[in-house]
Amino acid sequence: MRHFNLRGAWSIYTRELMRAFRTAFQSILAPVLTTSLYFIVFGSAIGGRMPPILGVDYAQFIIPGLLMLTLLGETTSNASFGIYMPRFTGTIYELLSAPVGVAETLIGFVGAAATKSLILAAIILGTAHLFVDYTIVHPFLAIGFILLVAASFSLFGFILGVWADSFEKLGIIPMLILMPLTFLGGTFYSIDMLPEPWDKIALANPIAFLVSGLRWTFYGVSDVPIGISFGLTLVFLCVCIATITVIFRTGWRLRE
Repeated sequence: MRHFNLRGAWSIYTRELMRAFRTAFQSILAPVLTTSLYFIVFGSAIGGRMPPILGVDYAQFIIPGLLMLTLLGETTSNASFGIYMPRFTGTIYELLSAPVGVAETLIGFVGAAATKSLILAAIILGTAHLFVDYTIVHPFLAIGFILLVAASFSLFGFILGVWADSFEKLGIIPMLILMPLTFLGGTFYSIDMLPEPWDKIALANPIAFLVSGLRWTFYGVSDVPIGISFGLTLVFLCVCIATITVIFRTGWRLRE
């Protein structure tokens, strides 16, 4: 039985992580700046005129949604770009011929993408304190939920990077699907505020469960039960792992 190649996984992980620091303005500073503008516009300028939602001040209420908005977009983009570039340049064949398996490859690429997103999440939460005074009710559950979402969407981004055969396709899912679904998933409002039947239709949006789940860990209030949010995220994680396992076994898009 082949042993786990720790050095191989570490090499992929550090190379991907260093790539983010070499492009710090694009991968870290730009998302932080964008999120800060959301806090200024929606939190400070508009939030002061809004009534509390679910018993939470509006400026505080939007923090989990904005964090999820950045987390989903950056995690997916980081992971997809990380695997797409070796395919685009042809260096993926060197990786496939190296003595590293599926586990080492995933830990390297997905682990680096998740780490970058967690660093970004920590910076955004620190930045939020400059505009809003807030306290996290369930900090350990919040960390666990963020880790779970980061890992799930890193895997999803990896699948996207394998699927895409152009830079245009690489940006379709994050820009045209994830971002709109996050905006419509209760980032700036509670789903209960929607009139019928839109409040029921909104529950067909899976991102609404992620935003609601993270909001519960922050303030103890949510639109849907927290157990459903955790459960659906775990199911999504398992589906992504199964899909990637099939990709490596069949060589789909990797050896074409």
